[in-house]
Amino acid sequence: MWESDRVIVLGHRGCMGKLPENSLLAFKKAVEAGADGVELDVWLTKDGKVVVMHDETIDRTSDMSGRQKDMTLEELKKADIGLGERIPTLEEVFEALPDDALINVELKDRDAVEEVARIVKENNPERVLISSFDVEALRGYRRFDKETRMGLLIESEDVLPMVPKLKEELNLWSVNVPIEAIPVLGFEKTVQALGWARSLGLKVVLWTENDELFYKDDNLLKLKGLFEVVIANDVERMLSYLKNAGLR
Repeated sequence: MWESDRVIVLGHRGCMGKLPENSLLAFKKAVEAGADGVELDVWLTKDGKVVVMHDETIDRTSDMSGRQKDMTLEELKKADIGLGERIPTLEEVFEALPDDALINVELKDRDAVEEVARIVKENNPERVLISSFDVEALRGYRRFDKETRMGLLIESEDVLPMVPKLKEELNLWSVNVPIEAIPVLGFEKTVQALGWARSLGLKVVLWTENDELFYKDDNLLKLKGLFEVVIANDVERMLSYLKNAGLR
């Protein structure tokens, strides 16, 4: 499902450019718009449930406040995350999406790894990519699931020297690189880094906080052939752009 001759498009936290982020509505709409799947973030609740939420607290994205790790699922379900949507559990996302929709689960919480692995095993691991910035979270996850695809999220250049060793240790499938690398490192250095990662046998997943960087100076087109997956806030715009470029 992840091996494709066209660029795979995932909706970042659903389609957070248009709908409440990390909501079932946003996930469903992203897939209905033509995305191959979605990217989401997970935490463990006080009562051991895996919920989908980006931040460490629900303050920014809901009408309530608090750390989800200090709250039960029942308490969290009272929060409105916009348009009447409720904080979803990871199981609810699997149930809500078609069986062939890809799901990139970003681990935000080391305590969640065992329960996430259990849920993934019961919901077709072939469709899943586990990712994290936190190497210890990835190591923890691998204790319970040796097979599911795994991506290392890259936050800074400092991580790059560790990549070959981590590829072997964690059986990495991809490095997940921000397009922000271009303004930080420069275009040529970014191209070299992506080419180097691919020479190690790794796939490249591109993500961003700001979709405009994908389109600025045709950055994405210039990286043609150096990436397999794009995580976009606005999936409709990305799909249209890639189609025009002959990458879809």
